[in-house]
Amino acid sequence: MAFDGTWKVDRSENYEKFMEVMGVSLMKRKLGAHDNLKITIHQDGNKFSIKESSNFRTIELEFILGVSFEYSLADGTELTGSWNMEGNKLVGKFTRKDNGKVLTACREIIGDEIVQTYVYEGVEAKRFFKRA
Repeated sequence: MAFDGTWKVDRSENYEKFMEVMGVSLMKRKLGAHDNLKITIHQDGNKFSIKESSNFRTIELEFILGVSFEYSLADGTELTGSWNMEGNKLVGKFTRKDNGKVLTACREIIGDEIVQTYVYEGVEAKRFFKRA
């Protein structure tokens, strides 16, 4: 339940390069780097409800740990995969529907932040969120 709450992106590391490797256009990468993403997380046992709000869209999703679901990134890339808890980390493994390549994501609380790490095709990016 430590993830519960509303979190706002504070800063990013290597996020534009990550988006480039993902195939996101230059214009969308520039916009995405300043999306003002805010996530609201609610955990009830193995069930998570998440609301993602940015300059571009607001979506709500629910998932159960270990159960596969479909998800679309802000640029329209469609994924299928699942989240699991590994110790205190929320770890996701997702497969792109268009090319079958794997995107991994990890959310963990470090100090007073959620650090969200993405890895795709060997490129790692991090986004740091503070409580809103």
